Amino acid sequence: MLSVSLSNFASEVEEFKGLVIIDFWAPWCGPCRMLGPIFEELAGDYADNSSIKFVKINTDEDPDLARKFQIRGIPTIKFIKNGKEVDQQVGAVPKEVIKEFISKHI
Repeated sequence: MLSVSLSNFASEVEEFKGLVIIDFWAPWCGPCRMLGPIFEELAGDYADNSSIKFVKINTDEDPDLARKFQIRGIPTIKFIKNGKEVDQQVGAVPKEVIKEFISKHI
């Protein structure tokens, strides 16, 4: 699982050709801790697909990125395709819900 910060955001997310799924989270957030293992499991499920990348952004460590994406609640999952935001999901959700979002955008 790749952790992204302001310093590597452009190269890891904006310039990536394909779908980037970003988990905006914080260590103190209960629902974020519930979503974490699901997000990691999904990253493993799609590990063979080079056009999909899973990244995490800690909103406490990178508040500028949280502001840029107008994160109002966490966890928030943003779906970025070829550098452009195409969708989002706020709150902890089951794995199947996130898979539906992924299927919609690949």
